Formats: sequence, C-alpha cells, structure tokens
Amino acid sequence: MKPNKQIALTFAKRQTPLSRFSHFEGTESELISLIIENLDNAFLGYRSGVYHVPVPATKFKSGIVELQEGDPLYGSFESRKQGEEPRKVIMSGSRDKLPAMSAEIILYHRTVLEEEAGYKAAADWEIISINASPISTPTPQTPQALIANHFELSGGTKTRMSSDKFESALRESVMFWKNKVMCGS
Repeated sequence: MKPNKQIALTFAKRQTPLSRFSHFEGTESELISLIIENLDNAFLGYRSGVYHVPVPATKFKSGIVELQEGDPLYGSFESRKQGEEPRKVIMSGSRDKLPAMSAEIILYHRTVLEEEAGYKAAADWEIISINASPISTPTPQTPQALIANHFELSGGTKTRMSSDKFESALRESVMFWKNKVMCGS
C-alpha cells in the first residue's frame, strides 16, 4: 500500500520554529502539497505502512547539531504527547537550527497508528515526522526512538524487525547520533 493524497499533519505539528525539532518554514497546506508532489519518490520504511517521502530541502530547517568538545548539554524528562509516558531528552544549549541539505517526511498509514488502543487516525496517512538533515543524506531514527518502537514502549510503534535487522538499524543509528543531538529550545 503506497501513500495516497489523504494526508493529515498530526504528530509532527510539534515540529515548529520554536521547537528543538527540524521544521518546515511554510504552511500546513504547502507541506501537504509538497508531499503529494513527491509521492512518486516515496519508499517503504522499517515496516509495512511506514513510508519515507524525500522532498526538496528548500524551506526546511534542521534541528540536528554536531557536538564539539565542551558543548553544554541539558536534558529533560518529558512526554511527547498527552497520555504518553515521559522519555529522557538530551539537547544542545549552544546552537541554532541550520538550513537543511536533505529532507524527508515520514508517513504512517492509519492501520499502523490504530494498532495503539484507542487511537483514531485523522486520515489514511499521517505526517509523523519531518526529518531535515544538515548533511545531504537522510538521518536514521535516534537510538531512543528505535528502541521505543522495537520494544513497544509507550508511544512506540511495533517495528516487526528481526533481531539481526534491529541490531543493524541500531548500529547505524548509534554511529550517526554518537556526536549529535537536537538543538535546544
């Protein structure tokens, strides 16, 4: 099942200019139009019902910063949305968002989202994440997100990965994120 034009901006609404996350510097309707224009480039993510849609990086800012020795870090223990258990979050307090060199939108199909008890999808496909990178290649999920998904922690979406595939994905994630964090907000 490839993504169709029934797309809603839901979980990624938290990705704003004032957040620590990557964001789109346009309207919600412009973002959805951009996704629809690029659906032919969509490819399957870590499981059925999860798609990556590469989009032009124009109008995207990346919240990812590469750490330098001595950079101050700070953390919090917070829920991503109401009703979800809190998670540990570590951020840089010393950097601003950079223009993105690559960007992709992560879409989840309603069947994946509705695996969570009580969840009612807003459309066939929901924008779960705006991934904008300061480098020309897409970025892997953070180790924390991958672990939460794989082990079905609160707010995690089942990966259905084999142990070998999970280990490979986790290795790629750790190697990328070992010297990077999201900028502080």
